[in-house]
Amino acid sequence: MTDEAAGTEDLSQLSYEQAREELVAVVQRLESGGAPLAESLALWERGERLAEICQQWLDGAKAKVEAARASATDETPS
Repeated sequence: MTDEAAGTEDLSQLSYEQAREELVAVVQRLESGGAPLAESLALWERGERLAEICQQWLDGAKAKVEAARASATDETPS
């Protein structure tokens, strides 16, 4: 099993797009079946980490949008 399949490298530096693309690949690999149990478990764990990274990016984007809306509301004259 490669380091990538084992999920030993640092994933925190991935962009949202990179993490999402890799997550899709992991899901497709799991759905296709045929991987030994140990590899399937490693892929599952990697998918969980990738999903967390995607969620962090989305949460960050949501916070920025909410902050921009709040700022725009505060700047609107009454």
